[in-house]
Amino acid sequence: MLVAFSVTPIGAGEGVAELVAEAVRVVRASGLPHETNAMFTTVEGEWDEVMDVVRRATEAVSARSGRVSLVLKADLRPGATDALHTKVERVDRLLDGD
Repeated sequence: MLVAFSVTPIGAGEGVAELVAEAVRVVRASGLPHETNAMFTTVEGEWDEVMDVVRRATEAVSARSGRVSLVLKADLRPGATDALHTKVERVDRLLDGD
């Protein structure tokens, strides 16, 4: 399972990096495969472990902000492994003409 999610504190102003870093810290400590970009953090693993990380990351932000927004997109594909990288590699191969 891949889950791309974004946790944003509401009412914290434009500079939210410090609060968002709390969520990313939870993801990194989880030990699950993950990638963070400018808009989302994507985590790969089994349903229970991934959703637990999303919950804890959201709680880490909400502990310092009275309101948060959570955006989540999931790709549930039983048996898939390393989808975090293989999905992108397939597209790159097509773009390279292979």
